[in-house]
Amino acid sequence: MEINQQTFAYGALAVVIMAAGALLLRRWLGGRVTPEEIERRRRDSIQQSGKLGDAEVEDVDGVNIIYTYRVAGVGYTVSQDVSALESLLPLDRMTLVGPAAVKFLPRNPANSIVLSEHWSGVRRRVR
Repeated sequence: MEINQQTFAYGALAVVIMAAGALLLRRWLGGRVTPEEIERRRRDSIQQSGKLGDAEVEDVDGVNIIYTYRVAGVGYTVSQDVSALESLLPLDRMTLVGPAAVKFLPRNPANSIVLSEHWSGVRRRVR
């Protein structure tokens, strides 16, 4: 059985079109990333590759942990929304106020966390 060049070219083109269509369909159906997933990925990235430093939890306002830390002489005051991590928080949130650890990205020290699914820099105090 002999395949001529024109038949081969049409077959190759059909394969390329089907692959591109499958990629587009996958992206269209499953490519919508929710803001919650984006935040979870951010926390995971910082937790895995972030640099560790000292922080001070200043306040806990509902589901926001407000903390300060210094990197290379620059002070940062940050609020982390921990609504997705509420199960990891104590009932008396004010027991979190005080010294803590922070993880931040060295290339962007303002991008930091004190709590994630797999790591915690907050230290619970007994009142």
